[in-house]
Amino acid sequence: MIKDIRQIDPMRRRMLGGLAMGAIATGLAGPTRAIAAKEKDKPIMETHFRNVQVGDVNVFYREAGPVDAPVILLLHGYPSSSFMFRDLIPLLADRYRVIAPDYPGFGYSDAPPPERFDYTFDHLTDVIERFTDALGLKRYALYMQDYGGPVGFRLAERRPERVSALIIQNANAYEDGFTPDLRRIVLRLWTDKSAEAVAAIQPLFELPATRGQFLDGEPDPSLVSPDAWEAAQAGMERPGNKAIQFDLQANYGSNSERYAGWHKYFRGHQPPTLVAWGQGDKVFAPAGATAYQRDLKNIEIHMLDAGHFALEAHHREIAALMRDFLGRKLAA
Repeated sequence: MIKDIRQIDPMRRRMLGGLAMGAIATGLAGPTRAIAAKEKDKPIMETHFRNVQVGDVNVFYREAGPVDAPVILLLHGYPSSSFMFRDLIPLLADRYRVIAPDYPGFGYSDAPPPERFDYTFDHLTDVIERFTDALGLKRYALYMQDYGGPVGFRLAERRPERVSALIIQNANAYEDGFTPDLRRIVLRLWTDKSAEAVAAIQPLFELPATRGQFLDGEPDPSLVSPDAWEAAQAGMERPGNKAIQFDLQANYGSNSERYAGWHKYFRGHQPPTLVAWGQGDKVFAPAGATAYQRDLKNIEIHMLDAGHFALEAHHREIAALMRDFLGRKLAA
């Protein structure tokens, strides 16, 4: 089921976004009114900032919500960190235990140099898998954005029995989602390490590209805080971090070789799936969102009038969609 947010008039769209904050808007009809009623007077939950040792890496993570509540594991994208979830976490934490780790090389987690840590998506998944063990997580819904997809889908393929649901926000698992620039600049590096190919990707690690990832495709850029791209760029400006990011970009092509296995997981396990996709994304095309229908039957797709980092301006809207979806699917 595909729902295009653009088909909702602007006033009702703002109302939907307000649901996660507990606002009940007049004029909402049917199921939307019922969702709003449930969200009224929701308490604000505190976010805790913690660390846990995972092998040789100290992993930073954000956590909020009751320890005995259903778990949502939030997996961030490039070039951000768990910081990208700062507005979403409080909107979910009254009902869910929400956990958002930083990968090695990102945010406040350790960033060992490439000669001491193999920066591949397989290895990032190893760390996150052991992270879930360290926290004793036996069951969780996966929220995946950008890099969160390659990490989360590997994790789901390894431990399908632990996945209660998938929330996919501009995280790709089909070649349909490849844009020309992604093929020309990023995917090329998987097989071509020439000086020309290496030079072509270097601008991706600089501030204009980072800013663009947060602003491109967003209809109202004034809703996106500069804190988002400044924090992401500050992480990359740390000594040695651009070498880390290069290694991961060069490894990104390995993910397409895993697509067939992920599709098999989708078909075999049919996890309840919510897709909330910023259709203005310049990294992954909207066709990447609709492609999930080929293998997942218990799926709802919402095309948002947003860009790659849709949470920056649309966290209330996405939180409302998640609360409604998970409230129905996890209770079933």
